[in-house]
Amino acid sequence: MKNSWLKIALLNFVVIALLGLFLRWFMVSPPANFNYKYLLHAHSHVAILGWLFSAVFVALVGAYLPENMRQKKVYSWQFWLGQLTVLGMLISFPVQGYGLYSIIFSTLHIFISYWFIYQFQTDARQASLVSNRYVTSFRFIKAALIFLALSTLGPWSLGPIMATGGSGSQLYYNAIYFYLHFQYNGWLSFAALGLLFWLFEKHHLNINLRQGQQIFHLFFWSCCLGYLLSVLWIKPPAVVYYLAGLAAVAQGLGLVLFLQLLYRQRQHIAKIFTGWGSILFSLAMVAFVLKIMMQLASAIPFMADLAYTVRNFIIGYLHLVLIGFISFFLFAFFIQQKAFNTTRPSSRWGLGIFITGFFLSEILLFLQGLFFWANWGMLPAYFQVLFGVSTFLPIGLILFLIGQRQKPLVWQKQLVTPEEVL
Repeated sequence: MKNSWLKIALLNFVVIALLGLFLRWFMVSPPANFNYKYLLHAHSHVAILGWLFSAVFVALVGAYLPENMRQKKVYSWQFWLGQLTVLGMLISFPVQGYGLYSIIFSTLHIFISYWFIYQFQTDARQASLVSNRYVTSFRFIKAALIFLALSTLGPWSLGPIMATGGSGSQLYYNAIYFYLHFQYNGWLSFAALGLLFWLFEKHHLNINLRQGQQIFHLFFWSCCLGYLLSVLWIKPPAVVYYLAGLAAVAQGLGLVLFLQLLYRQRQHIAKIFTGWGSILFSLAMVAFVLKIMMQLASAIPFMADLAYTVRNFIIGYLHLVLIGFISFFLFAFFIQQKAFNTTRPSSRWGLGIFITGFFLSEILLFLQGLFFWANWGMLPAYFQVLFGVSTFLPIGLILFLIGQRQKPLVWQKQLVTPEEVL
């Protein structure tokens, strides 16, 4: 695994943190000659495709494939072509929003993701990953890839919807929610869970296969039906509420089994994740629990209306999932694999500042959302304070990135070998 790949993914994270900070400045003093909505599109696309997709790409190829397969040129082509499309989106979205060039780059990235799904699945089958040691973890990974492909139906549907005058309609927004749901609740969440179980199986934790299957099936089917939680804002028929509620309950049951597993294996997990890895893993699990609790609450009609009418709750929830759960877990994973360096002061300070900025911004977002809901008005100097604490995120990430430059990234060598998977 090439060290440059992970550094590029991390650099993308720095870029989106700076973009996010610029978006927060809009609320303080709107700059001239910039379109907020266009910049928001750039921020979200680079976040999901530039940082998260790239980081998971590196993790999956590095963790599951033996050395000879990892070094295939096809993965270099996929990674660097993907980065070109991300760069294209970073340039085109702020200029034109959803226009010709931004759509071309977005579409190209979708095709690259299809290519990756096919190639990775093909190589995984050749490496016999579906048998013996990594049964539970690879089940999650296969589901993640299915959800990745499924999520692209959302963008594909936008063209016909807009061509028939449906731009801004309920169908238009539900197509966007379809994409987002199967991206962060499907592809990214299942990839994170798969990598976690990979660590468990790699370190020979005594995981009950039946319980692992139960957790997987509850999470998988709740994710499939869980999309309905995203459409409750249009006041659908009662049957949709029942199915959405069923998905939320199933996910809650899966969470109970998952937490039981973590509790029983807590001593072994403490040996897998140490230092900053332990801190980030613990925070990621807290965010994961909060994510599922919020989804369970959103099955209640009143809470569903509240979630979709107060924008602060939506932003806070998305950041909780994408940063608090998935990003924190990926950091913990790469630290555990010694692919991220935390020995340098700049790395440790960077992580501390970044985590502090994340939690302060989340508190402000949800607190102001509560004030909006209760008709209490604005928090004193809310936008100025939110901008101030948001500076911690890019500063922390830049310091952390500097810490990686001071010492070459080395992917941990005790990864899967042909002898381990056969």
